[in-house]
Amino acid sequence: MRYTTEVIINLSRIRVIELFDSVSDLERWQPGLKSHRVISGVAGREGCRTELVYEARNGDLVMTETVTKRNFPDEYHTLYESRGVTNQMFNHFSEPEAGRTRWQTVNVFRFRGLMALMAPLMKTAFRKNTLLNMERFKSYAESSTNHL
Repeated sequence: MRYTTEVIINLSRIRVIELFDSVSDLERWQPGLKSHRVISGVAGREGCRTELVYEARNGDLVMTETVTKRNFPDEYHTLYESRGVTNQMFNHFSEPEAGRTRWQTVNVFRFRGLMALMAPLMKTAFRKNTLLNMERFKSYAESSTNHL
């Protein structure tokens, strides 16, 4: 399954990247994130592997994030792995005009086992969840306390 999402953030690309790259603020725009810990490498750098634990309806959702490409301010790519699902996420940042940033993601999901059977029914939900998280980041980034 593959889809693309996009939001426009009313901040310069440099400021958006500063906020996007801040590991210490993840919980501020990712509700449900219970913990994140680096397994190997340096946080946010290529090759870094991080364990992320999210509160989910049926208990904790544990996934591993691997940074596969870090080319700021243009792009940042990651691989997310959890039981039955992998997601390659390609983040692209551009500044179509001064003070506005276009954040576009391309998501490529692969499913195994039971998830492979359910995936066709869940595409809309996966896309909505990605867009919701992007909108949360946009709100966080544009909030007045983050402009300092």
